[in-house]
Amino acid sequence: MAFDLASGLAQQRAQQLYRTRKIVTTPQGVKLQCDGQAMLSFCSNDYLGLANHPAVIKALQQGAERYGVGSGASHLVTGHSHAHHALEAALAEFTQRPRALLFSSGYMANLGVICALASRQDQIHADRLNHASLIDAARLSGATHRRYPHGDVETLNQRLEKQHNARTFVVTDGVFSMDGEIAPLPPLAATATQQNAMLMVDDAHGIGVIGDGGRGSVAHHHLSVEEVPILVGTLGKALGTFGAFVAGSDDLIETLIQQARTYIYTTALPPAVAHATLTSLELAARDAWRREHLQTLIRRYRSGAQQLGFNIMPSTTPIQPLLIGDAGAALRISEQLQQHGILISAIRPPTVPDNSSRLRITFSANHSEVQVDQLLSALDAVINRNDH
Repeated sequence: MAFDLASGLAQQRAQQLYRTRKIVTTPQGVKLQCDGQAMLSFCSNDYLGLANHPAVIKALQQGAERYGVGSGASHLVTGHSHAHHALEAALAEFTQRPRALLFSSGYMANLGVICALASRQDQIHADRLNHASLIDAARLSGATHRRYPHGDVETLNQRLEKQHNARTFVVTDGVFSMDGEIAPLPPLAATATQQNAMLMVDDAHGIGVIGDGGRGSVAHHHLSVEEVPILVGTLGKALGTFGAFVAGSDDLIETLIQQARTYIYTTALPPAVAHATLTSLELAARDAWRREHLQTLIRRYRSGAQQLGFNIMPSTTPIQPLLIGDAGAALRISEQLQQHGILISAIRPPTVPDNSSRLRITFSANHSEVQVDQLLSALDAVINRNDH
């Protein structure tokens, strides 16, 4: 029996939803060589500009010399190195939680946590705009999965009040990756506490960027481990390396070590990467100027974009989406910006809802105000003056 895959691909192309990969031949940074062209990039998640930081590179080299390249096995066999253990301790201290546990990616962390803790008898209430990994994890867990309207704590509370005799989880992004909006964590935490539900926050886009010392959205709202028992963060965005972690109580971490399949049954993160992340974590905590500069860039961009009449969204984070609507239009604008030397991805369904395609503009602490002005000038030329 033959499967017709070609027609599905043709349909994606016809709907302007086909995706292609770009080949980057330089280190990550605000200036890239991409598909053979010099580009000014505004679409990376390297928010603090640490992915190519000399001290982080040096730490990676030192880590490889000390620990080798591969970890060789899973954490529970022989793959758990001193570098992993030291990073887990540092992440626990950074997030001000009893313990932390490393995972090989943010996707694996979310799958591991939810599938280890939730079962068919349980209920998961999730924000409608949660990341795909949270959606997939809820489905795979077998628990009843209900998605509440984005940020609608009142509707969530009404649903939780009707819960009877079921363990309940409330799951949300800390910063929504396609909108840049910070989740309403204080009322979510209050509702979860009142209704005896466990709150889980995936702070992939908040860690390093917001909150005291860059500790993320939970710290931004001054919430405790009792109010937010499960905190997930990634290392491959603001921290500039790779991997992810879960932070929480000793019992939570021990349960995940024993039961999280995506932790137990996979090779551990390369120890040299863990060693390098210790340095990037120190830089993220110490260099407050990076977050301050980001806010300066964000204010400058938003002011200019409003003056140019663009449909910007209410974000105070480095994620500044420019709403276009039509998928084909978003793709054309992205391609035209590349002709001006500006690299911004067009985000289309199913990543975002139908008719909400957008340019996902992101800022790095390594951008300058002059480069923000270059971006605004190119957007004006392409969108307002149709200069292509």
